[in-house]
Amino acid sequence: MSAFDFDTELLTELTEASGVPGYEDRIREIVRRELEETTDVIRSDAMGNVVGTLHGESEYSVAVATHMDEIGFMVRHITDDGFLTIDALGGWDPRVLRAQRVIVHTDEGDLPGIIGSAPPHTQNEEDRKKEPSLTDVYIDVGMDADAVEQRVSVGDLVTMEQTTKQVGEHITGKALDDRVCLFAMLEAARRIDQPEVTIHFAATVQEEVGLRGASALGVDLDPDLAIALDVTVANDIPDYDDEESVTELGDGTAIKLKDSSVITNPKVHRRMQAVADENNIPYQLEILPRGGTDTAGFQNTYGAKPVGAISIPTRYLHTVTESAHQNDISATIDLLTVFLQNESGNNEYRL
Repeated sequence: MSAFDFDTELLTELTEASGVPGYEDRIREIVRRELEETTDVIRSDAMGNVVGTLHGESEYSVAVATHMDEIGFMVRHITDDGFLTIDALGGWDPRVLRAQRVIVHTDEGDLPGIIGSAPPHTQNEEDRKKEPSLTDVYIDVGMDADAVEQRVSVGDLVTMEQTTKQVGEHITGKALDDRVCLFAMLEAARRIDQPEVTIHFAATVQEEVGLRGASALGVDLDPDLAIALDVTVANDIPDYDDEESVTELGDGTAIKLKDSSVITNPKVHRRMQAVADENNIPYQLEILPRGGTDTAGFQNTYGAKPVGAISIPTRYLHTVTESAHQNDISATIDLLTVFLQNESGNNEYRL
């Protein structure tokens, strides 16, 4: 991947690594490694959330949260013929799963597999009209039933196999949701120097199954202000009308006004807009009709909190070809960095 104005090697490492909800171990190790260089203290909790704290000059604290987990599967059953059926970890559209490669994560190591799909030559009219369902998905690991039984167990995890590539001005691959925002947070932590306030850089778990890590972490951290990062919908593609696009790739980072889980604090998002204007950072406003983020996990946990959110516009969410524009990634890093670097703890966010 050719050089952009950020560390594409780290972004690639994050997106290509595996970590489904509740089993974010591989990502957690990368996060710890990176935060050790940029924060004063690192800790984790019983759920697996990782927090790197950068101490400021005051006791006022800001939590920045972005989730580590990606959508995936758990092996539910092994058939008599050695095929694997699966249970979803996160929201999948079964239509995008056919004829994909996967990795089955077993105790003895990673095992490649294929999601099977019947050839059109054998399908009748009824088969072609059938609505795809996750219950019809099976994984073929290319072994006979005895070998599969010895290697694979119920409860083993499954992730999609995909590399991260540059396509024009876009970066595409699996798990940009939410590793591209995790990357942006780590980059901001690298750039911030001697902040006035204490900043908790939090990599959360189990967001894809209900914002679970952030809700628990909000109690443990009890910050004065919380900012979450996540991807958001960019339906600026031929299948959608303009008003359905939510955001557009290349138009800048997205400052969230609302989604179906949260209405962000008006004073927080207005300050974000002012900071972006003052620093010539391109941005767009995000109103997401459906979907939630870690922002909601902090808003009313352990009392009311002012919250804001910054999003990276992304096409083809929850597929293996999620795509984000390099300029939007850069703008997100810039806005988060400047916003945090200039937070004094004296801004009044109460309504």
